[in-house]
Amino acid sequence: MEKTRIDKWLWSVRIFKSRTLATDACKAGKVRIGEAVAKPSDGVAVGDHVHVRKEGFNLEFLVKQLIEKRVGAPLAMECYDNLTPAEELNKYADWFVGKSGVEKRERGTGRPTKRERRDIEIFKGKRFNEG
Repeated sequence: MEKTRIDKWLWSVRIFKSRTLATDACKAGKVRIGEAVAKPSDGVAVGDHVHVRKEGFNLEFLVKQLIEKRVGAPLAMECYDNLTPAEELNKYADWFVGKSGVEKRERGTGRPTKRERRDIEIFKGKRFNEG
């Protein structure tokens, strides 16, 4: 059975930006092949389930094709099936609910005057009695 290094495969299919990041994730125990924690030199074969803990997300992939060279994103996506549940990918979406975006002024109105700035600060509750 043909195998390739897990750190090299994770980098080549663009799950990590660099091979060093993939290697460090393996060393930190954030990558599993099946149920076993993977070392950077462990081999991955077609049909293996790879679990990656990255930036607070628990990602899961099924290996469809082995590659050792980094390829473009469309080709890389053909090498695995993303089995990550949708609720895992959207688990931080609720955090942004109710958070306001960047404030904008009408085009052409220029910067706020000192008086307008004070009114804005009072409205936002940022201005306290200075006295």
